[in-house]
Amino acid sequence: MRLRRGRKGLTRLAMLSVLTMTTTGCGALLLEDKGPLPPRHSGPPLPADTVVSDLTAALKAEGITLERTPQELIPTECQERLTGEHESATADTAVQAGFDRARSDHGWQSGREMGEGWLVLRKGNWTAATVLPDASGADAAQTSLIVITLMCDGGRSKSSPTDSARPSPAAS
Repeated sequence: MRLRRGRKGLTRLAMLSVLTMTTTGCGALLLEDKGPLPPRHSGPPLPADTVVSDLTAALKAEGITLERTPQELIPTECQERLTGEHESATADTAVQAGFDRARSDHGWQSGREMGEGWLVLRKGNWTAATVLPDASGADAAQTSLIVITLMCDGGRSKSSPTDSARPSPAAS
């Protein structure tokens, strides 16, 4: 019986303190809007051609030739996709060496960890990410597909050309 009264008393005390914080405005400090977050990078934004050139040069030195996907095939603004092939048996080490070369020769920095098998680099307002190709059980005659995605800070979905031609509901 005493235990039940003790729990009721603690519950009432907790609810009273929450009510007091709400009515006095103490809780409002926790919810105050502090404005937008500062940008992740400092300095002017880098052009896409610069970052694509850096990565293609670094990986070409390791024997991987990358092709740039045309922009009309990419649904996101401020995004680039590079694809290439390399023999499966050494693809993972070649990609790793290419990313290391991008760090040492082109000024890229290690990016945020995304998990095992991922390689992530940052430079200015751009992030490059790829998954290491799996070389387990690979035959030397096979090739692995390598895909590197580059995304700039603040990238958004592109509006389709039909969206701008369509009248808005407010206009009718």
